Amino acid sequence: MLSRSSFTSLVVGVFAVYVAHTCWVMYGIVYTRPCPAAADGAAGAAGGCVWPYLARRPKLQLSVYTTTRSSIGAESNIDLVLNVEDFDIESKFERTVNVSVPKKTRNNGTLYAFVFLHHAGILPWHDGKQVHIVSPLTTYMVPKPEEINLLTGESATQQIEAEKQTNALDEPVSHWRSRLTLNVMVEDFVFDGSSLPADVHRYMKMVQLGKTVHYLPILFIDQLSNRVKDLMVINRSTTELPLTVSYDKISLGKLRFWIHMQDAVYSLQQFGFSEKDADEVKGIFVDTNLYFLALTFFVAAFHLLFDFLAFKNDISFWKKKRSMIGMSTKAVLWRCFSTVVIFLFLLDEQTSLLVLVPAGVGAVIELWKVKKALKMTIRWQGLRPKFQFGAYNDSEKKTEEYDAQAMKYLSYLLYPLCIGGAGYSLLNVKYKSWYSWLINSFVNGVYAFGFLFMLPQLFVNYKMKSVAHLPWKAFTYKAFNTFIDDIFAFIITMPTSHRLACFRDDVVFLVYLYQRWLYPVDKSRVNEFGESYEEKSKKKAHRE
Repeated sequence: MLSRSSFTSLVVGVFAVYVAHTCWVMYGIVYTRPCPAAADGAAGAAGGCVWPYLARRPKLQLSVYTTTRSSIGAESNIDLVLNVEDFDIESKFERTVNVSVPKKTRNNGTLYAFVFLHHAGILPWHDGKQVHIVSPLTTYMVPKPEEINLLTGESATQQIEAEKQTNALDEPVSHWRSRLTLNVMVEDFVFDGSSLPADVHRYMKMVQLGKTVHYLPILFIDQLSNRVKDLMVINRSTTELPLTVSYDKISLGKLRFWIHMQDAVYSLQQFGFSEKDADEVKGIFVDTNLYFLALTFFVAAFHLLFDFLAFKNDISFWKKKRSMIGMSTKAVLWRCFSTVVIFLFLLDEQTSLLVLVPAGVGAVIELWKVKKALKMTIRWQGLRPKFQFGAYNDSEKKTEEYDAQAMKYLSYLLYPLCIGGAGYSLLNVKYKSWYSWLINSFVNGVYAFGFLFMLPQLFVNYKMKSVAHLPWKAFTYKAFNTFIDDIFAFIITMPTSHRLACFRDDVVFLVYLYQRWLYPVDKSRVNEFGESYEEKSKKKAHRE
């Protein structure tokens, strides 16, 4: 017991250090130390301060060009798509323009946007104090396969389109980024030239004006706003595509934070994450404000801690378990089936690896629990496995009778609901294939009626008038996570069925708590490890 408590204390201590370190790092990102000598203008000039050029209030102009080259030296082979004269850095705007798509881009090529911020009335390449930034307007991604009605089939037009998509189904094709989000850092912040932040420094362009050094306006393209839902497939017949250019000012703290987040997403893509995987991470930052994002981080951190502790206690519980007295085998089998079905569903939907990997690990653990519950051993005869199942004692057989009785009553309600739901979706919903329909029907049954398979365990508890055989430590940690899920169920983006699943688990857990109060602990009863308090005392006396 001491070693378990010590390990748990160690995990909680490491978690506290991690949270404190993260808070310190976030503070270092958001807060930038100004130049100490900025209070005195003359001393600041000599003290290595870098002053904002925007403080001079220059008259600026914003120009957006497109070209198929990643670098330009003059105004040849470029197209002007947006020109904002008398550009006001304090005023936000959003404009939609039509962009001509060159033939090279239509043939799976790339198109770049060059955004210039320069003095009004002067061409960008003739302005020595202009700043510019480059961003690709295209990206490569495998197109999503078309969904059809499996019973009614498809029309001839749909067949032609489906054949075109099937031919290039596994090949990435060029997609159009229909949004371009621009920001300019508007704070009149004076940097210390000897300790410029590395994240902002790469976006800064310095000029010497008299005895002082100034940094030109910091222009930034928000790549986190480029979401997969805004992408459009570029066909060979496409000659023009819409581009929505939006602008808003940004503070220094948010700019530094956004740069770090973009670098993190880029690192994920370098490690093999696809555009869709990275889009899941982008949604965390784009769809919420910074204050709620900070709250989400702390809640997610505690969610991770409780997940780990629940995982640890659950594994410990099943590793030491020698008896299935009071445990519903059907409930264990159902949890395994549900977890595997959800994993296959996520795999079929090409879900982000951030969700897919934990679901796969959970499925493997549930398979291991089934092996323990059925007392299964695997012996290999060459390359052919042979499965052997252990025998149940009288108490375990009594539990199995209660379990079978509960499933008999439950099947009268569950099976018609699942079959009816599958038939309804087959008639009214489109799917990519029969396999996709089958997996979706299973997962809808899991989400909608999965809580019913928790009822056999409640029935077994009722018949045995005991809950001492349940893993209450793991239940407690899972309960904390369930309540956290409830808080964010209608805030964080998720499927409606998953939201309802968060609340349905609450009801079952409350019934478990009621049964724990109703059936007080009896030391003569068998606990979760197949032992009783009296047996332990007898063993100890015998050893003495």
